[in-house]
This record gives sequence, C-alpha cells and structure tokens, in this order.
Amino acid sequence: MNLEFTEEEIAFRDEVRTFIKESYPERFRDRKGRFEFTKEEIQTWQGILDEKGWGAPAWPVEYGGTGWTPTQKFIFSEELARAECAPQLPFGLSMCAPVIYTFGNEEQKQRFLPGIKSGKEWWCQGYSEPGAGSDLAAVKTTAVREGDHYIVNGQKTWTTLGQHADWIFCLVRTNPEVKKQEGISFLLIDMKTPGIEVRPIITMEGSHEVNEVWLTDVKVPVENRIGEENKGWTYAKFLLAHERTGIAAVARSTKGIERLRNIASAEMRDGVPLIDTPSFARKLGQLEIDLETLKYSELRTVASVAQGKGPGPESSILKIKGTEIQQRITELVMEAVGAYGQIDAIRADDEGDNALDLGPAYARHAAARYANTRKTSIYGGSNEIQRNIIAKMILGL
Repeated sequence: MNLEFTEEEIAFRDEVRTFIKESYPERFRDRKGRFEFTKEEIQTWQGILDEKGWGAPAWPVEYGGTGWTPTQKFIFSEELARAECAPQLPFGLSMCAPVIYTFGNEEQKQRFLPGIKSGKEWWCQGYSEPGAGSDLAAVKTTAVREGDHYIVNGQKTWTTLGQHADWIFCLVRTNPEVKKQEGISFLLIDMKTPGIEVRPIITMEGSHEVNEVWLTDVKVPVENRIGEENKGWTYAKFLLAHERTGIAAVARSTKGIERLRNIASAEMRDGVPLIDTPSFARKLGQLEIDLETLKYSELRTVASVAQGKGPGPESSILKIKGTEIQQRITELVMEAVGAYGQIDAIRADDEGDNALDLGPAYARHAAARYANTRKTSIYGGSNEIQRNIIAKMILGL
C-alpha cells in the first residue's frame, strides 16, 4: 500500500485549493462550526459545488458522480475541512442517496438524486426512536399497507436538522409477526405530508439542532418504498456503514488540533505558554499521535475501496476512534480557555451591544462545542455497539 500522493494527486489537490479560494463565498469565511451555517448558506455552497461538477464526489458517474479515485475523494474532503467550508450534509448525499442508487428503481433515481446532488432538497434521517436507538431493529413506527399507500404511525427522535427538511428517510415496521430484523421497510416520506409534526429538542448548550418527528396517520405512496417490503434492515445496514466512515471526520479533527495549538500557544500559565507546560504538552502530543494513527487507518480504507471493496466492519474502528478524538479535542480546548469557556459566559457574550467583555474571541463557543460533541460517540450506532461489531465481524469472537 502506497500512502504517498503521486504528482497527479498533488496537482489535483492544488486544483481543489484554487477552486475553494476563488469560489467559496467570502461572506462564509468567518464561520467555523457545522451548525454556524444557515440552511440557505449550506444549500448555496452545495449548489456551487454541483455547478462545478463536484456536488457528489462519491457517487457513480452515471448518477452525476465525479469519477474520482478514492484518493482524490479523500483529498477533496481534506481540503474542504482545511478551508473550514460549509458542510456537505450527509443525510441525503452520503446516506440516503447510496441506498437509492443501489437498491431503488429507475423512477426513484430520476426523481430524488438530482435534488440531493444540487442541494435543493434537504433530507433528514428517521431511524432512532425513544425505544430504538442502539437497538435499531426494535423500531415500532408502523406502516400498514392500504391499497397503493402505507399509513404510517409512530415517533422518531434525535432527527438532526429535521426542522429544515423537505424529505425524511424512515425505517418502519411492516410486519410485526416475524423476527424483528425481518419485518422492517425503508420509506421515503415527504415532510409536507399531513400528519407530520416536528417538535424541537433543545440540546444542553441551548441550540435547536435535533427534533422529535411525530407521524400520525401519514399517507405514503407505496412507490416511495425502497426495494422490497420487509427488507429494509439490509438497506439500513448498508447506509450505516457509509455513515460511520464519514463520522470519523479525520480532516476536520486535524483542523481542530491546529486551532487547539494556537489557543494553547496564546494562553499563559504562570508566565509560560500553556503549550509548553509538560502536562498539557503530553496530552496534546498523545492526541496528535492518535489522530495520525487514525488517518493511516482511513488511508487503508481508501486503499481498500480503490481495490473495489466497499466500507465494511472496519468503518466501526474509524467511527470509534474518530468520535473519541473529536471529544478529546473539545475537552482540551475547554482546559485551555479555562473560566472563559463557561456556557453562561458565552451566552452573555452573544447579547450584542450589551455584551460583557468575557475574554478572547477563541473562547467563544468553546463550551457549546464541548457539550454538543458529547453525542458523537452515540449517534451512527453507539461506540459500545461498534465494539460488538468489531468483536464479531473482525475478531470472530
């Protein structure tokens, strides 16, 4: 396995950097976190990428993909993260779309893929329920077929950015009489359908990121079912393998450590920069070593995909280590900014002309990011579940 970029790949990297420099909207450049962008801003950037032909790098060429090698896709994601661009949201682009173009029929591909690629149609995920998160096969939302429609009733929770969504892809129970994994179907549901109610869940740092979605006698055309009835568990596992690989966020963590280094260089402890104190330097060094190790693990996955293999159980390794590193970065940022990282102080700092002088700008939102990142080891399948997958599928235990 060769982990060095070729001359052609370096030229491609330079092309991506030039495009971002020339095409990324100037008004977005002061935004850093994924949830600091509005829906319109995210859609605008996705539209710019789509117009360039780079809207869906990982898709097959016949559906609008770029035809890039796995290494080029890796470089592209790294450069977007390096420039801290608005995110390409995964829910439609890298989660639902692969299910549609792999298992959907031709009509479904023509109907849904263009809107996902252009960013004009916003998707959310309807998997987790109050009693079915880590045990996803226990979903209780029902879909009863009546003629050419399903009548859907139930509740989904932790629906990220569902308040903006045009469509939701849902796991629903279509046969309660069989083994739980065998009675699930995969439906695409228009969020404007009567009977759908989105209720906000305010997270601990005070943001409206996630939601409950209630479905009461929601009428869904049978033509919006992906694949066969009661085979949805197969499609769900396929989707989750793609999601877990992306959750690792190696490139964005690299940028996070760069920002952490700058903060630790600016913060003083007893007249010495924090970054030069033995205790903090040790923690930062171990974090950098772990991220570099994860990066090579991701490159091994890239090399495997280049040989024609899809993301398999190794995606669980990326998910575990990637999310743990994301959490440790925010923990060290909080340690570095000290009292300036208090959540209440940050909220006061947001009060415009009446704001107090609460310290350096780099402390702003540190506590909010710390609190928000607690969830990364849970979504996409908790890290405990991922360890079970590794034990079974890789170690054979």
